[in-house]
Amino acid sequence: MALDKAILDRHASRWFTPTPVPAVALREALALASHAPSNSNIQPWRLFVVTGSALDRLKDELVTASSAGVAPAIPPLPPAFQHFRSELGQQVYGEGWGVARGDAEGRRAAVLRNFEFFGAPVGVLACIDRSLTKADVVSLGMYLQTFLLALTERGIGSCVEVSVAGYPEVISRSLEPWVHIPAELEIVAGIAVGYEDKSLHINHIRAGRVSIEDTVTFVQ
Repeated sequence: MALDKAILDRHASRWFTPTPVPAVALREALALASHAPSNSNIQPWRLFVVTGSALDRLKDELVTASSAGVAPAIPPLPPAFQHFRSELGQQVYGEGWGVARGDAEGRRAAVLRNFEFFGAPVGVLACIDRSLTKADVVSLGMYLQTFLLALTERGIGSCVEVSVAGYPEVISRSLEPWVHIPAELEIVAGIAVGYEDKSLHINHIRAGRVSIEDTVTFVQ
C-alpha cells in the first residue's frame, strides 16, 4: 500500500468483528513502529498488548467502573477546543450510532462501547515513564502513528481511546493476575485493534480536518 493511501485510509474504527488478529501481523506492525524517531533515541514507548481472557476481564472491569458513574480521570478540554469534541460527538453518536438528541440511555450505551474496546479482539495500552518530558510524549505519538499505519497496510483497523487511560487503577487491578504495570508508567491511551465490521454505518464516519491555512504559518 502506498504511504498516501495508508494515511488517508486510516480512521477510527468503532466496532470490530471477533476475527482474531494474527500474532505475526501485530509483531510486524510493532517492529515497524520501533523505527519511529525519538528524543535521544531513548524509545520511550512501553506497550501492553492484551487479548483473550485478560482482555475480557479488562473490558468487564472498565464497563463496570463507567456504569457506576465513575468518570474517567482525563483533563477537560479548554473552552476554545470544546467545539471539536461536540462536533465529533454529533457525528459519532447521532449520525454513526443513530442516537437521537435527548436519548440519554442510547448515548450511555454508545459511550460504554468505548470501554469494551468496541468489541475488538486486541486491546493495547500505550504507556510512558512518568519522569519523561513532552518531547518524549511526542516520540510516543510518532511511534503510535507508525503502528497504526502499519496495521492499516495489513487491513487491520484501530481506534485510539484516551478515555480508557482515565481508569489507571481499574486497569492495573484488572490485569494484575497476568501482568504488573509498574507505578512509574503512565497509561497515555488505549488502542482497540481488529478487523472492523464494515457493515455498520459507524465505521463509515470520517471526521473532518481543518485546512493547513488554519494550522500552519509559513515564515519566509
